[in-house]
Amino acid sequence: MRIDIICKPESASRGDRALQNVRQALEEMGVQAEVHLFQDRRKMVDNRIYVSPALLVDDVVRIAGRVPEVREIKSFIAERPRYLQRMKDVA
Repeated sequence: MRIDIICKPESASRGDRALQNVRQALEEMGVQAEVHLFQDRRKMVDNRIYVSPALLVDDVVRIAGRVPEVREIKSFIAERPRYLQRMKDVA
C-alpha cells in the first residue's frame, strides 16, 4: 500500500499534521505502508489537485483541501482489497 500526501511548499504545517495522522492510523491498525510527503506544486498539477493538502491512497485522491482525521484514514485503509483479504484470512 502506498499513501501520498501532497501539499504546497508554503503550507508545510498542514502537510506535517496530515502525515502525523496517517502514521497514527497505520500504527493503530498495525498496517505497513509506504508513506510519502510531497511539497511540490508540479506534483499537485500532475495529479489534478487544486487545493492542499491532499491524501492519495494507491494513487487515488481520497481527500483534498483539508487535513484528514485519523478515523477517516482508517476507513480508507480498511477499504483496500489487500487489507480486506488479510482480515478474511485471519477470521
